[in-house]
Amino acid sequence: MGARMELLAKILPVAQIALAGLLIASILLQRSEESLSSAFGGSGGGVFYAKRGLEKKLFVATIVLAILFGLASLLSLFF
Repeated sequence: MGARMELLAKILPVAQIALAGLLIASILLQRSEESLSSAFGGSGGGVFYAKRGLEKKLFVATIVLAILFGLASLLSLFF
């Protein structure tokens, strides 16, 4: 059991770095739905659209990566 813990302690930081890189890339690849003016009180047009195809898969992948990164971060507290 001790060898497994040592292996996990060695792999976990590398996995966190890889997940962080993938998470950053998936966030940056997504289309922005709001313009910057709406953040400061301006009208952003208010046009909403449904995600389809690859965009929807990228959205779901971003959520999965965020959950995996959170779990890896919690695991690193114990190892």
